[in-house]
Amino acid sequence: MSSQSVTAAVHPVCWYLRSVTGAQRAEWIDSGKAASYLSTTHSQQTLDEYKARFPDYESYADDTEGRWYVPWCDPRYMADGDERDFGEVMADYYADNAPVYVPAGQAAPEPVIDGATLAQAAWDAVTIPTATIGYNPMVGDVGATIVGMDTWVWATGDTPKEVTVTATAGATTATVTATAKWLTLQPKDGTVKCTGFGIPWTEENDAKGTNCKIIFNRSSAHFRDSVTPVDVKVSYAIEFTATDGATGTMDTHTTSTTTTIPVAEIQTIIVQPTDEP
Repeated sequence: MSSQSVTAAVHPVCWYLRSVTGAQRAEWIDSGKAASYLSTTHSQQTLDEYKARFPDYESYADDTEGRWYVPWCDPRYMADGDERDFGEVMADYYADNAPVYVPAGQAAPEPVIDGATLAQAAWDAVTIPTATIGYNPMVGDVGATIVGMDTWVWATGDTPKEVTVTATAGATTATVTATAKWLTLQPKDGTVKCTGFGIPWTEENDAKGTNCKIIFNRSSAHFRDSVTPVDVKVSYAIEFTATDGATGTMDTHTTSTTTTIPVAEIQTIIVQPTDEP
């Protein structure tokens, strides 16, 4: 398993937006403009309910420097693949976050990054290396395998079977886990039996067998540089959890590359028997 430390910029879907001064809000409500606005827009909210959203607004009626901050949401910041309904996200945020008055010189409310958005931002910043492989047998100076033989193939180097990424923003922490089950091999000439990441060949492992092998049916002589191309892919299933209760999956991620393996053919000479002494 491998993990990565990443830095990502992410915009919250919902946050507190800087609004009017205390004096402006009080004038808006007390002058009748708020009531007229609610009536014109056919809002289901009454004036008393509107006032309740701005507690003690009268206390700030003479303040021309402090500001009200109001809850705000924007669908443009929904993460790709986020299956939540934006209307529900907005309604939940508005229900849990009333407008806040911030006197001049004091800090504005910190934005809250929800777990799903944070997880997507963390995953977007991750780079999973493409797979590298080893193989056996390796015969001669060029390290060729042989036509018709079981060629063991296994993942090497930085090829991860599982990647875990954790990101934290404020009080929210999201953990993304990407898991793969096997190598996908596609040689130009040959058949594949691969249900895992392979086992490095050793004399001891030879008796145990492997879960990943290629049987080449033709030498590399007809390919450029006398090596057979082999496409190597690894597909990762991605899940995430977050401390705010968010859980889910993301689109499968696949890494792909092409490597080469020299394949030789063992030549035999057949001698016809004769009656000569």
